Amino acid sequence: MAKAIMIQGAGSNVGKSLVVAGLARAYVRRGLRVAPFKPQNMSNNAAVTADGGEIGRAQALQARAAGLEPLVDMNPVLLKPETDIGAQVIVQGQRLTTLKARDYGKLKPTLMPKVLESFHRLAAGRDLIVIEGAGSPAEVNLRAGDIANMGFAEAADVPVILVGDIDRGGVMAQLVGTHAILLEADRDRIKGFAVNKFRGDPTLFAEGMDFVTERTGWAPLGILPWFPLAWKLPAEDVMDISSRPGGLLKIAVPRLSRIANFDDLDPLSAEPGVTVAIVEPGRPLPGDADLVLIPGSKSTIADLADFRAQGWDIDLLAHVRRGGQVLGICGGYQMLGREIVDAEGIEGAPGRVAGLGLLDVVTEMKPLKRLAHTDAVHIASGEPVSGYEIHIGETEGPDRARGWLRVGERSEGAATENGRVRGCYLHGLFTADGFRSAFLKELGLAETQANYGAEVEAALDALADHMEAHLDLDAILSLAAEV
Repeated sequence: MAKAIMIQGAGSNVGKSLVVAGLARAYVRRGLRVAPFKPQNMSNNAAVTADGGEIGRAQALQARAAGLEPLVDMNPVLLKPETDIGAQVIVQGQRLTTLKARDYGKLKPTLMPKVLESFHRLAAGRDLIVIEGAGSPAEVNLRAGDIANMGFAEAADVPVILVGDIDRGGVMAQLVGTHAILLEADRDRIKGFAVNKFRGDPTLFAEGMDFVTERTGWAPLGILPWFPLAWKLPAEDVMDISSRPGGLLKIAVPRLSRIANFDDLDPLSAEPGVTVAIVEPGRPLPGDADLVLIPGSKSTIADLADFRAQGWDIDLLAHVRRGGQVLGICGGYQMLGREIVDAEGIEGAPGRVAGLGLLDVVTEMKPLKRLAHTDAVHIASGEPVSGYEIHIGETEGPDRARGWLRVGERSEGAATENGRVRGCYLHGLFTADGFRSAFLKELGLAETQANYGAEVEAALDALADHMEAHLDLDAILSLAAEV
């Protein structure tokens, strides 16, 4: 019989995702069969699963920490924001609908059976399920119909550990305040608490831990110092991506308002010889960039309009005139073409939109989303590439004749005749060390050093060591309940 424990946060971005990943790796190393689970996630940084769906990228990392392939049951409800007030709703890996937030509130309670179905299916044959909440249970205005935090904990009858973020300040108010406003039954479901992101000497906060315990009755389970290797693990939240100073080769990445699948940047950031410069809205693309990389987007047409509104289209043309190189991935690839045709109004009003015109291709939006793991070969170097596709739209045109990747018998991507502007649909291609080295050498980087996969594994092991050293893992395991 599997046991389960749920990690909830006293606020958003307190570090729940990394705590779950670290616990998963730590308990796997103790010999347990562990799986991660998140009932509801909101993220445009998605992963394609082994069973043909999509889940949040954080759950894919947690699956890796547990030594598992990602499965749709690990994140049965995924919300992918398309506008400030609406999101695509993915249920058990497949698109269900697109709704405004108010309308999703009405749909949400009907999704609990699917959530529980996935949870119990995932638990079969495993020893421990480590569950991640979303946001905070302190959002009591969302308690009715909740499937992400206490609503799920109640339905599945699992105990909760509450994590606070001391780096933001006010952690005692976070924890004690949450206790004060929760319903009594929800308050009683929380069995312990931990403090995350501590800088300095944790013993200095001993009185703070006592204060929280006295006022809540919850067991203190530890103080986690700041984890310095967190940047080596793929980030899920767009707010967590930032410029990564490195070497002389500069890759500029405009932060699109609906940026998606930006984990493409992580292997590049890991290279000591590369500086990945995230260009915030309101700032120009840097004139000294060797490469401008336009990343994926959840809403290509809307992000293309924002790209122009920032003046980045003018900066990009100047970059190309100076001899700089450009790479567009997925939505970025679509933006680089002559035109985007959305006859069915998939991304808004039906119509045609002029692209940036740097690639002689046209994209036609299609309602069917392509979700696939894809193995390819970099034609110029012969290096293998393994990645994933997650997009709507088909791209064709003269520059497709210069596809620079080969997938089986077909080519993938497009390039200009001089090869300085390229695009493709393949996410994750830079995780292949040989290809990444060949690509960066084309940009002028003589030597690459990173072994990306090994570095991620080492960071996960270090994260598990971090959990073992600073949390009471025996107590946490004893709090887990059979499900």
